[in-house]
Amino acid sequence: MIEVSNLTKRYAGRTAVDDISFTVARGEIVGLLGPNGAGKSTTMRVLSGFMPATSGTVRVAGFDVFHDADETRRRIGYMPENNPLYPEMRVREYLKFRARLKGLGWKKSRERVTTVMEQCGLADAGRRVIGQLSKGYKQRVGLADALVHDPELIILDEPTIGLDPQQIRSVRTLIKSLAGKHTVLISTHILPEVEMMCGRVLIMFGGRVLASDTPENLQRRMAGGSQIIAEIAAPESALRTAFENLPEVEQFDITAADGNFFRCALTPRGGTDLRAAIFALVQQHGWTLRELTRSRHSLEDIYMQVTRPTTEAVE
Repeated sequence: MIEVSNLTKRYAGRTAVDDISFTVARGEIVGLLGPNGAGKSTTMRVLSGFMPATSGTVRVAGFDVFHDADETRRRIGYMPENNPLYPEMRVREYLKFRARLKGLGWKKSRERVTTVMEQCGLADAGRRVIGQLSKGYKQRVGLADALVHDPELIILDEPTIGLDPQQIRSVRTLIKSLAGKHTVLISTHILPEVEMMCGRVLIMFGGRVLASDTPENLQRRMAGGSQIIAEIAAPESALRTAFENLPEVEQFDITAADGNFFRCALTPRGGTDLRAAIFALVQQHGWTLRELTRSRHSLEDIYMQVTRPTTEAVE
């Protein structure tokens, strides 16, 4: 659905996007993750045809964004970070107006407006004036606008910003329901958003794409540094001796837990999974085991690991 090759965008004295390449398959929900200033919004503006690139090529559904602008725009629904809504118009009136601008006929536009208003939780707000809506409802109107012409590709720039927790949950559910029929590209700097909605992550930093993979594969790539957490009821000195004699354990930390238990954080040598060895050790000594888990890296851990070399180089 999306093919980006060697895309660069420069402003006066600054490179916002620096020679990036990536692809997005049909039906995927992909998160474009990075801090403010990473180049996410600029990338989306180029993808949507809102601004030209300095160099490189971008294709959507096989069409070149620059040379086949009309064809690509018919296939894209774009919700920018700051929705350019018309505050004096009523919600249904505005969405019908936008549907007609996007090429839908009179009958089809009415059908699609009714559908997206129900999808986006706007069924009871059709006659309300947009300027009098809350931030959350304005975000819903912007999302309905992006969906109204039933596009193949939906580009959402910070779609949940300014929403309350209940609204965020409903928007997440809506976006996840679009997978398969639509391709969705979401820009955000909020890590939980990506984990909860996206099947793949593109991590951007300083205008470059530093990683592109599923959250699960990124977890596996970092699994070598995963600790094993074990809570064991045993003498502390015996635990220390046992761990020192286990060749698979590179280092360990033991802290007192409640009761007679000690919480043991064990770092494996060479990425070994220590759980079977720890379980065998506990059985051998007749100790009591209350917990045995492999710690899971959060997306925040992965992001910090991926961006650390660049951050240090910049400093």
